[in-house]
Amino acid sequence: MKKNLVTLLKFSLFLGVGLTILYFVYIRQETAYQAQCIADNIPKADCSLIQKIIDDFKGTNFFWIFMVLIAFIISNISRAIRWHMFLKPLGYRPRYINSFFSIIIGYFANLGLPRVGEVVRAATLSKYENIPVEKTIGTIVVDRSVDLLSLLTAFGLVLLFEYDTIWSYLSENVGQGENNESLWEKTWFQVFALIVIVAGAAMAIFKNKIQQLNIYKKFQNILHGFLEGIKSIGKLDKPLLFIFHSINIWFMYFMMAYLCFFAFEPTAGLPPVAGLVVFVFGSFGILIPSPGGMGTFHFMAVEALNIYGVSAGDAFSFANILFFSVQIGCSVVVGIAALLLLPIINRNYNPTPITST
Repeated sequence: MKKNLVTLLKFSLFLGVGLTILYFVYIRQETAYQAQCIADNIPKADCSLIQKIIDDFKGTNFFWIFMVLIAFIISNISRAIRWHMFLKPLGYRPRYINSFFSIIIGYFANLGLPRVGEVVRAATLSKYENIPVEKTIGTIVVDRSVDLLSLLTAFGLVLLFEYDTIWSYLSENVGQGENNESLWEKTWFQVFALIVIVAGAAMAIFKNKIQQLNIYKKFQNILHGFLEGIKSIGKLDKPLLFIFHSINIWFMYFMMAYLCFFAFEPTAGLPPVAGLVVFVFGSFGILIPSPGGMGTFHFMAVEALNIYGVSAGDAFSFANILFFSVQIGCSVVVGIAALLLLPIINRNYNPTPITST
């Protein structure tokens, strides 16, 4: 009973965080949308952001939403294959369908409690493949370590291709134009340098006390697991295939954002590099613990689209179209299908471990 209450409280907390962020994002976009209506001489009674979102959903080209779903499935087929590469040296070769559905159920679980999906994913595969949970969790740590490197690589590509565009946008919106660009750049650098100096001094002075903190130990364990995970990649027997599937996973993530552009008229003409920026910004939004990135994803996706001149109302509509296409159309629908099908396809299945190579 106590455990269920704690789970309910956690769910309520994260859902509250997501809804709160989404509410403030909505208020911000509503203000900008009303200002645009005034500029266009549109009566206030005919200028509702909620109604616009509803109308935009109705006008969505669902062929491209279906293509987003296809990209989602292809990405997770590659993730399932890559997961097998981590499990094989441990002496296990689960069925691909079980690995694939376990991954989808993990995404589904993340909509309730952020980050619980990894545990649910590990437990689901362990249940149907008789693999110890601690071993599946260990492989997921490696999996997520590679994902972190992949996200940082994608962010590096954004900086490589669009640094000037992004910096110009930040200068105009934070520094109020070119005249203040050097002031904004100087202030940003000074604040960053001050934070680094203060943090470094605090760690040097209170080193022993900091090392005793649970959060420090937890961070140390995460870092250790990350490094061990990266080292284990060198032991794989098919490194080129591993690299291919790692690239494909994140390429399909990018394609989900880019393909969704074509589903919505105001974004249909944006270039692929804009899809890359929206995808990376949105990914950072999902890292913040809220259900499926609710609110945080919207904020980051809207900011990314604003860089390319998409209006506040259109950007918010697109963020909702992509968010609900992925989280409802992909994670929920396919997740429910996985929950229903797993017991059926494993009714007479008896897994057997393989010999480690």
